[in-house]
Amino acid sequence: MRAIGFNHLSVAATDLEASLRFYETVFGMERIPTYNFGFPAQWLRCGTLQLHLFQLKDALARYQHFALDVTDFHAVYEAAKELGALDETTFSNSINELPGGSVQMYLRDPGGNLLEVDWPDVTTLDRSRIPEMKKLADSFTQTGEALAASLYFDRSGFDPASYR
Repeated sequence: MRAIGFNHLSVAATDLEASLRFYETVFGMERIPTYNFGFPAQWLRCGTLQLHLFQLKDALARYQHFALDVTDFHAVYEAAKELGALDETTFSNSINELPGGSVQMYLRDPGGNLLEVDWPDVTTLDRSRIPEMKKLADSFTQTGEALAASLYFDRSGFDPASYR
């Protein structure tokens, strides 16, 4: 027996409405019907998956996060920057170009949750629009297995136009 995929992710919110506005504004997620669990909660559509937000007093782990693929990296970057959501301290930089050419951006939502936004091909981005982007190798030496790592199992069919 093995897992066949993700159904949803569930994260805490210290202010449910502020977190909902964040995910709606930055990522275009939509509110969907949600069960009553006896505490404030709201589910959001994220493509064919769901993000569940709940408001309970809960400790947030510093490095625990989830990652999203997006259709327009520049638009998400600009919205996150405007909201002051870029996280520059947890992984030493908010936006990293990885050795294989993919890009990761770290954000904190209003509830303090860390999330990662991934993009498969740095060559399709306009570097001049993302001044925070740095090569991970400039901060941490990448050798051996680190050079073979990838966020994506298969990028052979990557078409930047399909992400817009």
